[in-house]
Amino acid sequence: MLIRDAREEDWPQIWPFWRRIVAAGETYTWDPATPEPEAHALWMGPSKRTFAAQEGERVIGSAYLVPNYGGPAAGVAGAAFMVDPDHAGRGTGRALAEHVLAEARSVGYHAMVFNAVVETNPAVRLWTSLGFAIVGTVPAVFDHPRHGRVGLHVMHRELGTA
Repeated sequence: MLIRDAREEDWPQIWPFWRRIVAAGETYTWDPATPEPEAHALWMGPSKRTFAAQEGERVIGSAYLVPNYGGPAAGVAGAAFMVDPDHAGRGTGRALAEHVLAEARSVGYHAMVFNAVVETNPAVRLWTSLGFAIVGTVPAVFDHPRHGRVGLHVMHRELGTA
């Protein structure tokens, strides 16, 4: 698997799994009915550095890196990750995460924060295995289609020095 900076021509391969994941309404706080142009801006907008996980000629996952805060807290990164559900369970998410963490460190971020991780999201196990800690949970604010109202975790990890 190759992880590289995403290109505009990757979007037509990212969009189908982006739509599928967001429409499921289980892991992201975006509107499940987000139209494609808005989704494109959310995922590949100018403030984001977007990555593609490529297997052969196929993009099977993607992530982005962005400043989480500004001003005196500008050294804290944020990120989001998606793996095509048809390719889940093969290490793509972990590989993307390790790549994005290394990239964040290399450009000078000293920490990463996830602002809204749905507490029932299986990725919570991945994030904790990669050193993220749950620093707080906003209780019962996410309307999960199967579990009802569940909390959103705020997760944090120090990145150390480059």
